[in-house]
Amino acid sequence: MNPSTTDSHQSLSRSQSRGGNDIKSTTLVYDGSFNGFLTAVFVAFDEKIDVADIQKNDQGQNGLFSETETIFTNVEKAKRVWNGVRNKSYNAITNIYFAFLSEEDGVELLLYSYIQKLMTSKNRKQVDYSDGVVLRISQLARSVGREKHRMEAFVRFQLTKDNIYFANIEPDFDVLPLISKHFRNRYADQQWLIYDVKRRYGIFYNLERVEIVSLDLHEVHFNRTKKSWVFNDGEYEYQDLWNNYFKSTNIKSRINKKLHTQHVPKRYWKYLSEKKEAV
Repeated sequence: MNPSTTDSHQSLSRSQSRGGNDIKSTTLVYDGSFNGFLTAVFVAFDEKIDVADIQKNDQGQNGLFSETETIFTNVEKAKRVWNGVRNKSYNAITNIYFAFLSEEDGVELLLYSYIQKLMTSKNRKQVDYSDGVVLRISQLARSVGREKHRMEAFVRFQLTKDNIYFANIEPDFDVLPLISKHFRNRYADQQWLIYDVKRRYGIFYNLERVEIVSLDLHEVHFNRTKKSWVFNDGEYEYQDLWNNYFKSTNIKSRINKKLHTQHVPKRYWKYLSEKKEAV
């Protein structure tokens, strides 16, 4: 059967089911990518779908009283939504992207509601913090922004025997896409790889561009006293120097442990070379 004919039949059946008095809401299922989510938003607007939920395809689909429709990522449709939101508010598109990376349960439906409010508003609705949806998206975006800055500050590379600077991270949110530019600019003359052990993917810079990679990582490499065969022998000498410097510059009588852990939470310590004796 011709694909275009199939699409026409599907669109017609959807239109007919929504055209009657008994309109049933629909759960949109997408591939988990940001472009996939924006495509789902485009389809929802274009086909005037009564959206019950927007879910990743690796979730168990919920919704006893809704139909399910699979959305296939279309970059052009995603761009149209991106440009439409950006034309309304540049800050809004930043909030949407950051909030999406929070991975909070139900964030897709929250973002869809946010975009609806933004696109139908004739005023600056996106900054109306008395609106619960707007406030929550703003809060999520700020949390992701803070985690981005922390990762940029707390990444500690270790030189492997392959002359690649390697770092593990375990952020609360999916911030690898946000920190890529920072490290590409800062370490433009070195090959490096930052791997998110929680989400099992990383970003690799090969001196030309940044690529997304997946590794069969059998061991998480903490900055610890136990040595690993993966890293250059000189790496441990450097870490010892750095650790000794860190200890020598601390004045014990002036240490404010509460303030310190506020700025450097303990969950990051296992990846910090200056904390290798504390974990």
